[in-house]
Amino acid sequence: MRVVCPECGVKSRIQKTNRISNSYTDLYCSCNNAECGHSFVMNLSFSHTLSPSAKSATQLAMDLVKTLAPEQRQELQLQLSIL
Repeated sequence: MRVVCPECGVKSRIQKTNRISNSYTDLYCSCNNAECGHSFVMNLSFSHTLSPSAKSATQLAMDLVKTLAPEQRQELQLQLSIL
């Protein structure tokens, strides 16, 4: 990930991160330009999903199967074996 100094436009270094939540982080940065020397905080946040994770669908299915009674699990297993 590349962070650019908002003052001079030069590539900057992330010195520290502070994760506020799963979708929001503060990035403590300093400019690599010795003449500028600007230090600043930028925010990194999740915006939206373009393509859902396959992992989340699999996890959802597994969680649903875990809630089934043993007989229902057997029936589901039988139905899936036919596919």
